[in-house]
Amino acid sequence: MESTVKRGTRTGFTTGACSAAAARAAVLGLVHGAVPSTVECLLPNGQLVNFAVNDGRTDGVLAHAMVIKDAGDDPDCTDKAHLTADVRLRQDLPGQVLLQGGFGVGTVTMPGLGLAVGGPAINPVPRRNIEHNVRLAGESLLDEAGFEVTLSVPQGIEMAKKTLNARLGILGGISILGTTGIVKPYSTAAYRASVVQGVHVAATTGAGVVVLTTGGRTEKFVMDEMPDLPQACFVQMGDFLRYALGAAVKAGLPRVVIGGMVGKLTKIAQGETITHAGRAEVDTGLLADLCAGIGVPADVCEDIRHAETARYASERVAALGLVSEFHAALARRVWRTVTERYPGQFQLKVLVCDFDGRKLAEAS
Repeated sequence: MESTVKRGTRTGFTTGACSAAAARAAVLGLVHGAVPSTVECLLPNGQLVNFAVNDGRTDGVLAHAMVIKDAGDDPDCTDKAHLTADVRLRQDLPGQVLLQGGFGVGTVTMPGLGLAVGGPAINPVPRRNIEHNVRLAGESLLDEAGFEVTLSVPQGIEMAKKTLNARLGILGGISILGTTGIVKPYSTAAYRASVVQGVHVAATTGAGVVVLTTGGRTEKFVMDEMPDLPQACFVQMGDFLRYALGAAVKAGLPRVVIGGMVGKLTKIAQGETITHAGRAEVDTGLLADLCAGIGVPADVCEDIRHAETARYASERVAALGLVSEFHAALARRVWRTVTERYPGQFQLKVLVCDFDGRKLAEAS
């Protein structure tokens, strides 16, 4: 039986690119008296792409256009979002482009995102790209008037519930994102960027700590262990330990907590800073050595050394009644490996849970 799911390769477009296309189409409506059914849009990466335009209308002062986001083969919760632009001609603002967030576009309520608190969650690259497209389309009018561009997303509030926006202090809708305009399937770059952003937001809470976890179960476990911390201190780093710790150092965070289970923690203990399954094998030899150090019989250690998974080691030590000792040894090794790599740069605590989210050990 085929054990891997074939992933699609069709690229899609970001919320930023679709917003720029909608805004450009609406401006063209003001210039020509009718909103076009398709529009050519310049992406941040320099590509020119044609987008279908929906709901185009104008009365000469206000124009409306909508582009439906196609995320390609990326499993994106904003796929099929209706990125909508309402553009008003402003005779009192000649030469200016004013960009605003409407319904379904999040509002920034916390510092640390590089965006104005109280303003719309429209990231810097798409912001510049939207304005650039508006200026290209509306050049003939800009000597005498300006454009007020209001972006909205009718499904934005519902879609935002499936994102980390609320934790980052972005409330009331989705973010307008995209550094290239293109969505690549299963984009690791996008996730990596969100991890770094999450660490920077954690640094603004004043708690002086970021809690890095490898996924949802481990995060819930650590949240239960540290219930007094603001939610924004918790960042699911996935496989991106290197980027998360680099961001923590850059932000000057004095304390870091790493929460995880045996598999990812073994990779961290062995010095891997990108812990994706495809990047490096689990060093079961390291686990065998840890087991030898807590009195596991030599024949069991040898079995563990030749096993494929870290979970096998945890099951063998469980049968011997050495669960706490094994995971405590693993936590200490993680602590040592990370603090040697980042000497004196932060205080570290390591928390270990089992596959059901129960605490097994800690080291600090």
